[in-house]
Amino acid sequence: MDEKQKLELEEQLEELESVKGQHTELVSVMIPAGFNIHAVTNQLEAERSTAENIKSKQTRHAVIDAIEAIVRALKAKKQTPTNGLAIFAGNISEKEGVSDIKVWSIEPPKPLKIRIYRCDKTFVTEPLRDILENQEIFGLLVIDRHDATIGFLEGKKIEVIRKFSSGVPSKVRAGGQSAQRFHRITEGLAKEFFKRVAEGMKEIFFNMPRLKGILVGGPIPTKEEFLEQSELVTKLKEKVIAVKDIGYVDEHGLKLLVEASQEDIAEQEIIKEKKIIENFFMMLGKYREKTAYGEEKVSLALERGAVDKLLIAKDLPKEKIAELEKKAMAMGSEVILISRETPEGDQFYNLASGIGAILRFPIE
Repeated sequence: MDEKQKLELEEQLEELESVKGQHTELVSVMIPAGFNIHAVTNQLEAERSTAENIKSKQTRHAVIDAIEAIVRALKAKKQTPTNGLAIFAGNISEKEGVSDIKVWSIEPPKPLKIRIYRCDKTFVTEPLRDILENQEIFGLLVIDRHDATIGFLEGKKIEVIRKFSSGVPSKVRAGGQSAQRFHRITEGLAKEFFKRVAEGMKEIFFNMPRLKGILVGGPIPTKEEFLEQSELVTKLKEKVIAVKDIGYVDEHGLKLLVEASQEDIAEQEIIKEKKIIENFFMMLGKYREKTAYGEEKVSLALERGAVDKLLIAKDLPKEKIAELEKKAMAMGSEVILISRETPEGDQFYNLASGIGAILRFPIE
């Protein structure tokens, strides 16, 4: 999802979330990617019949009208769009007894994985909010000498991707085997196991564009041995941001790893912000003409297409952020939101009132 898609979805969600029904009369329908759109149409036609039993005349008519509007919109489509479809309908009239049915249809920039039909006083937007917020992925690995599980964290969702078993025998060796020979066998199996896990990680994560970091967990000293001995490619080793002591190497272990790494995950975002702000202040000191700050100067730079990177404080009013983002998107500028959780972020806010830019060319 690029910044333009993100901005468009944010605007659509804000509009939907501003609509409030007088009763449970706002209809939300979500169709997951790959699901038969005609089956949903049939379900809604059945729901229309059920809605005939609603006691309140006003609510009954509002729900039926909304369902019929959605059915018409679905029948105009031959199949479910690639990433699924979210469609909403409801009476937006503020006058009692007056009907003004509006339909919103959203083809999400990432696959929907949930099917919903709901009537409520508000539209259901949480699954789309999740898509909007889940931009980056953290790779996960929990490993001991017998088993390993690879997964990833996207937003709040943890997904298991692959499991491995080593075949390394327990400490009780077969009769007649010398201790040295048994040690050689187990070490050889462990090394081969580490190699297979490293190859699996390369296959899964090497070309993953949104991979922000890798978290590794397991008992001492196995996880450290894996990182030292596994021949894990340098690109992925450099992505390891946390190594944690975890007693489980299954799906539960992945959850424990994520819980133990919350500060490390948060720190990555803070480090990224600090580097961006440090670069802004460096440019301001050495190449002042290639920077702008304050709403007036930055708006002028945006109008002239001079902004390469637009920095906006997260705690500015939403309307102001949306206005600036829209101007930046129109000029192909990168937008970066800055928090005030660091001294650098606070310094940026105090100097620039939360609005700054690194320019492609001077404007004065």
